[in-house]
Amino acid sequence: MQPKLVDVAKVAGVSLTTVSRVINNRGYLSAATKEKVFQAMQKLNYQPSSAARALHGKQFKLIGLIFASIENPLIAEVVERIEDQLFRVGYKAIICNSLNNPEKERQYLKMLMANQVDGIITGSHNEAIEAYKMSGLPIVSCDRYFANLIPTVSCDNIAGARLAANTLIEKGSKNLMLISGSLDQLPHNTDRLTGFLDAIKKAGLTSATVRLPFNATPGIKRANIRQQLINHHPDGVFCTDDLTALLCLQEVKGLGMRVPDDIQVIGFDGSTYVREYHPELSTIVQPLDDIVDLVVRLLFNRLNKTDDQLLNRYVLPVTLLRRDSV
Repeated sequence: MQPKLVDVAKVAGVSLTTVSRVINNRGYLSAATKEKVFQAMQKLNYQPSSAARALHGKQFKLIGLIFASIENPLIAEVVERIEDQLFRVGYKAIICNSLNNPEKERQYLKMLMANQVDGIITGSHNEAIEAYKMSGLPIVSCDRYFANLIPTVSCDNIAGARLAANTLIEKGSKNLMLISGSLDQLPHNTDRLTGFLDAIKKAGLTSATVRLPFNATPGIKRANIRQQLINHHPDGVFCTDDLTALLCLQEVKGLGMRVPDDIQVIGFDGSTYVREYHPELSTIVQPLDDIVDLVVRLLFNRLNKTDDQLLNRYVLPVTLLRRDSV
């Protein structure tokens, strides 16, 4: 049986009025009381109905968006496009910036449940999988794989990294380097590492691998990149994201190396910001229009209960945008 408001009140040990006030965010309530109600909702997999929302004057159709960091140009562009698509069909978006903080992500999930969102699109990369499962909401993931729980849409990270490696090799690079953010925090970087190393192994070459701390400042990342360039003297570098590639280009030029004569550099993502403001960078371009369109379509399939034929994973092709750095 579907749990009801009275069941939540009973499990939380509070009154029906208190549960209603928590759900509708009305009046003052202690953090401890709110936590009791949230935990009861999760335990019972309780999801406030649209009818209940309308009864309290909340007639907005809401979708929660949880992403790692909207400071990143690619993520900001994805969020903007998703929000625009949702708005066009009458939905409003609540945007949550998790900053790859697991506790922050869990708290946002609780908030979205309390605000009675109709569904969630997540692009965060924390291990809050159980919390997503307990939410009982229709969920679609953007570039984060949840096994059999949630449909995931991503670009072909492995093929893109192979394309980067093969391009560097075909253009004459023999001493290669891969520069990556945290593999634990960003699982797609693992696929990009796999694809790159697979390609250079087939070519009979080897590569130095540099792993930058995920939360390090740009200054610290640049210092690490500079030291690794001095240590390994690469003539071809693949960075698992464009922002890292731009830092690499800055350090390459600071060391007096010529691009692409002395060293070639390829990034990954191809956001509009990078393509328009940094035309010097060659990059593997994600098909953002297709990714966003598919993510939104899958979410509405789940909202409309037509998700029985959905796949667990959707992988879309990438392209190489060759500029002056190759």
